[in-house]
Amino acid sequence: MRAILEQLRRWAKSLKRQTMVLWFCYQHPQTPWLPKWISAFVVAYVLSPIDLIPDFIPILGYLDDVIILPLGILLAIRLMPSHVLEACRLKASAWEKNHVKRPVNTVAAALIVLIWLGVVAAVWLAYIY
Repeated sequence: MRAILEQLRRWAKSLKRQTMVLWFCYQHPQTPWLPKWISAFVVAYVLSPIDLIPDFIPILGYLDDVIILPLGILLAIRLMPSHVLEACRLKASAWEKNHVKRPVNTVAAALIVLIWLGVVAAVWLAYIY
């Protein structure tokens, strides 16, 4: 059991590191538009203090954390030019060594709240009519 928990910790740390790599890739001027937009979406979602699918919802709550986010990270990294990726990995490594606090994306959080309000309004309207 202890080995499984340690493996999960390493995996979570790797995801955090990859998120910061994508953060720097998004800001890099030589990043092409497709990996830039995928990186922006993934980073905005990861750095949002609010999940699109709240974790208290059984199974689906962790689906985004376990499947969707790693796939988004993998896709963005695969599409990223190697020279941009390497430069941003070095920046992320320096960021990690300096123990700088991770940024928070309040715009993404507000967007997620608006999406949920839209879903609630749509359900409410469908129920009334």
